[in-house]
Amino acid sequence: MARYLYRRLAFLGLSATLLLFIAGSAFAHSRSDGGSHAGLDIPEISHGEMAVMSDYRSGIIDLASRAVDTNEPFRRILNYAEIQYSYCLWGRMPGSVTDEESPFNECAHAYLAATKAVLLSMREMPRERAAAGEIISAVDADMVRRGLALITCRFSGEAFNTADIVKPRWSGIPFHAASMASLTGLASLFGLGVFALRRFSQPKAQSSE
Repeated sequence: MARYLYRRLAFLGLSATLLLFIAGSAFAHSRSDGGSHAGLDIPEISHGEMAVMSDYRSGIIDLASRAVDTNEPFRRILNYAEIQYSYCLWGRMPGSVTDEESPFNECAHAYLAATKAVLLSMREMPRERAAAGEIISAVDADMVRRGLALITCRFSGEAFNTADIVKPRWSGIPFHAASMASLTGLASLFGLGVFALRRFSQPKAQSSE
């Protein structure tokens, strides 16, 4: 039974790999096809800033979601930040923020650049100004403390646009060990759960008296 289960999980992992490779072929480019750039521009974020901004992302988004004195551009950028975060698998992929070679690094740049834009916009809002200022000061202090201000990568000079969704480089996953291991492990856990559910859902044979 144990050998059968191992083979089943290995098969599921291989299947997940093949599906990812097919997805990569379907999405050959990381950005969405035909991006019109008719949306709002979002300034770039450096590689060093990302490492700190990701630590404050949830607090920034929470503050922005409760903001009262908003306008349409602010709401659009906030919406873009949340959409990009989901496209980047909610920041769960190992190395997506810190590893330039990660297939998820460019999309991480996108949602963190939008998060930074949202934070800076709240400096101009009467009710959110104080809380936003505290977060900005904390981010600046962390940047200096960790010496990240001058750290860049190939995506550090890249600006973004709310009309252009940045997708992960699916075709690069099989060649990035951390991403591959994470998704294969997830597929294996899913397969194990399905196997266990099916096994325990089968009716037990009644013993004859």
